[in-house]
Amino acid sequence: MTSADRTLALVLLLAVGPACSRGGDAEAPKQTPPSAATTPPPAATPPAPSPGDIPAPPDVKAPPPDAEKTASGLASKVLQPGTGKQKPTADDNVEVNYTGWTTDGHMFDSSVKRGQPASFPLGRVIKGWTEGLQLMVIGEKRRFWIPGNLAYGDTPSRPGAPAGTLVFDVELLSIK
Repeated sequence: MTSADRTLALVLLLAVGPACSRGGDAEAPKQTPPSAATTPPPAATPPAPSPGDIPAPPDVKAPPPDAEKTASGLASKVLQPGTGKQKPTADDNVEVNYTGWTTDGHMFDSSVKRGQPASFPLGRVIKGWTEGLQLMVIGEKRRFWIPGNLAYGDTPSRPGAPAGTLVFDVELLSIK
């Protein structure tokens, strides 16, 4: 399996996995001891950066005032204009370079770090990517602030999964 295949499998797993994991056996809610109910949970600390991680942009916490916003809540800003005129549709396969961070600055995925672009069907990834990439032309690089409801949700679906608003720098390399 190539690195691109692994990336596509991860993107698809993260996009489809949370929806598939909602069924199955439900656990009974756990009782919270009275003393724990009044104690706030400890602050989450982002994982330590791995060697070669790409530093988060300075505006990772929230989109700047000049960011474009769509009706769905997706915010974006063009970092580098494209040279093409064609925009992808949800039915297209695209090739991109990207890096993703949580709003606390933790880089959780990057095709740039791996040194190999990712290719995938645009209609099979998180809603924020499907919507956002359709705004782009080939050669364009854009930063997206994708709210949890357009990404993987606002709470982690499994340990280590990103949740809440996610920030991605995406460069559209080609439409296939």
